[in-house]
Amino acid sequence: MKEVVFITPEDARYGFSLAGARQLTATSQQAEELLRATIADPLVAVVVIDERLVKTIDSKRFNELEVNWRGLLVTLPAPEWDSAGEEDYLQRLIRRALGYHVRLQL
Repeated sequence: MKEVVFITPEDARYGFSLAGARQLTATSQQAEELLRATIADPLVAVVVIDERLVKTIDSKRFNELEVNWRGLLVTLPAPEWDSAGEEDYLQRLIRRALGYHVRLQL
């Protein structure tokens, strides 16, 4: 059976694991190496990585990993977002999923 793996910073180490999900923690320096090792695991189908860690990985290398991996790589929004950043992220997700720009009013 394929797995969903959450990769978070150390300050969020108990969040997903308390719900029974497989959760790995990483520092900013370990993020890319841990992500590469996780997507190399044939049992992993979905990786959810915290946005704070994604920011520490070179965007070109992150995009290559996302495009070349057969699984699903999802970026988890950071908890300290302001409402304007959250709306922008939601708009990007909807546009990516639908191929259509939707304006959200909260």
